[in-house]
Amino acid sequence: MRTVIRAARPRHGARRTRLIAAALVTASALALTACGTGTKAGSSPVADVSMAADASKPGTVLDRPFEKPNLVLTDTTGKPYDLRERTKGKPTLVYFGYTHCPDVCPLTMSNIATAMKELPKADRDKLEVVFVTTDPERDTPAELAKWLPSAGDPSFVGLSGAFPTIQAGARRLGIGIDPPSTDKDGKVVSMHGAQVMAFSPKTDRGYVVYGEDTSVEDYAQDLPKLIRGENP
Repeated sequence: MRTVIRAARPRHGARRTRLIAAALVTASALALTACGTGTKAGSSPVADVSMAADASKPGTVLDRPFEKPNLVLTDTTGKPYDLRERTKGKPTLVYFGYTHCPDVCPLTMSNIATAMKELPKADRDKLEVVFVTTDPERDTPAELAKWLPSAGDPSFVGLSGAFPTIQAGARRLGIGIDPPSTDKDGKVVSMHGAQVMAFSPKTDRGYVVYGEDTSVEDYAQDLPKLIRGENP
């Protein structure tokens, strides 16, 4: 059975899927996750993909990988960070989220950090993990510098900048994000896709996507292959 879904849509309970058809630019809407609320909303059109499920493995291996976005933001030291140049030839995981997220974002960073501890030091040193805020007004470089070591690992790169630039970079990866808004209780909520995109050190393209339900064990299983640029 073949199912048509939206590209990079958050999925609960799903495991690895392999994309059979290439992503086609069309007028479909991405689903976003509001951390801590469980609600979803539509976003800008990006792509439809046709896929077949393989429930035995954690990631989504893309038939046609995404090009790394031409994204220049500000890192936790206040210096410009060119994503393409700084991660060129390196295995890289990229995630869009925000520090005030009560659940999905810190859990994702923690799962990756915990899995990394099982790697040999040489492999840990090769891997780049990049956290791009979806709430740049509150997530300044200084705020990211305080949050990332506790939520994830001191080696993680935190990036902030202008929201339109961040949104455009996410869109290039089929990940939708909306400007932060205030809910009925007065809480600021950031709606964003909850996927981790893995980039190959061989091609510098995003070729595997992990959903928000990916566990420490899943990452620990796949990271060695991702670091070598292999399909997990």
